[in-house]
Amino acid sequence: MKKILSVFFALAIIVTGCSGGSSSDDDKDTSNTNGEFPIVIEHAFGETTIEEKPERVVSIGWENQDVALALGVAPVAMSTPAYGLTGDETMRVWTKEKYEELDAEEPTIFNDLNELDFEAIEKANPDVILAAYSGITQEDYNMLSEIAPVIAYTGEPFVITWQEQIEQDSKGLGLEAEGKALIEELEAMINDEVAKYPSLDGKTATFAWFDASDTSSFFVYGNADPRSKYLQDMGLELPSEVETVTDDAGGFFATISAEQAEILNDTDILVIYGGNEELLVTLQADPILGKIPAIQNGSVVLLETDEPVTIAAATPTALSIPYAVEDYVKMIGGAAEKVK
Repeated sequence: MKKILSVFFALAIIVTGCSGGSSSDDDKDTSNTNGEFPIVIEHAFGETTIEEKPERVVSIGWENQDVALALGVAPVAMSTPAYGLTGDETMRVWTKEKYEELDAEEPTIFNDLNELDFEAIEKANPDVILAAYSGITQEDYNMLSEIAPVIAYTGEPFVITWQEQIEQDSKGLGLEAEGKALIEELEAMINDEVAKYPSLDGKTATFAWFDASDTSSFFVYGNADPRSKYLQDMGLELPSEVETVTDDAGGFFATISAEQAEILNDTDILVIYGGNEELLVTLQADPILGKIPAIQNGSVVLLETDEPVTIAAATPTALSIPYAVEDYVKMIGGAAEKVK
């Protein structure tokens, strides 16, 4: 069961999740999206036109709502997160706290983990649908566009950094300048935390997943994966061998057999999702994995399942970054001090 859940987590970033009316009017200005309407926004499916400032915002996918909230706009409806909830929770903690801070009514939350709930989306009567971080298809986009203008991703499904997500979604809200300012603020916040730990300078890091009950293989994450890119935002480099093997596998993640564990030999800091001290003891005792320098040295960040800092590290957003970056960088800085 652990293996199944972990594979789901690995694939969760690549599942299906498009939007908005299109326009080819050359007379419309696509460079200014700050209060001047109509706005034309380019994306993977063409162009979306926003005729007037949206009042009712719907977010699909797992992260776009955080962009709107960080910019002071509370979506009236949103998708349920794919993971990171406990008990009766329907929103991640930082999302819920922002709704409370804005004194906004809690949104309608629909489950679209298997397929989009077009009925619920239409019932929310949106003026715009945010889907910059999503996996919507052309067919999804066409159907959503019948409901409201859609802000889709610019490249491939789910291949978008948190910065690009803010840029795209903020345009759809008519708040492009505010979105750029938010990115600068968050990048400065990350840099300020990293500056507290000089030991991070020049280090490499790999985000990975190991199963204590089956050490015959493990996952490593690459440049297309947001949790890996987040480490690079901190100035940590992805080792070249990890980059090569993940790029060859599509960019998100690669499954590595224990016999190929040497690809982690140039990793200074190993960040392990779902890890705990018991797992580290198991890995250090393993005759093959125990030879990996980061595991030998204990220069490992162990992100325990369902802890807020773990979910924030796995899904960096406009709200999760300020919520947990201090704790996350502190953990990474501690691991860096163990590098030999």
